[in-house]
Amino acid sequence: MIEVLLSKIVIRETSDHQRIVLREKGGARQFPIVIGIYEAMAIDRKVRDRPSPRPMTHDLMAGIVTAIGARLVRVVISDLRQNTFYARLDLAHEEGGAPVEVDARPSDAIALASHLDAPIFVEEAVLDAVLASNE
Repeated sequence: MIEVLLSKIVIRETSDHQRIVLREKGGARQFPIVIGIYEAMAIDRKVRDRPSPRPMTHDLMAGIVTAIGARLVRVVISDLRQNTFYARLDLAHEEGGAPVEVDARPSDAIALASHLDAPIFVEEAVLDAVLASNE
């Protein structure tokens, strides 16, 4: 797995499709993921440290993870099938026990990672496939 950083958020309020760009940590490889406006706004709000007056969906999800004594170990962009990315949340309970994997849309997973300061990873095969399709 390769750790990636959120490099760019492109929000076009006149479009339903927004873009985030993930860049390899310590490297030059990068790739875009198309996400929805609500997820883009949630990520942007957190990155810019602009809290909403009431908890939004990703604030709620972060609160639930914390309230049950878990932590988001990492987000993994795990697959790319028919131009659709797949992701998972790797969670661990603070008291120990078996780790838990939760299927998630990459946009939600990245929004949650930004709220909980968790690292984001991409499987090498996914990064290779994305970069090969962009050539």
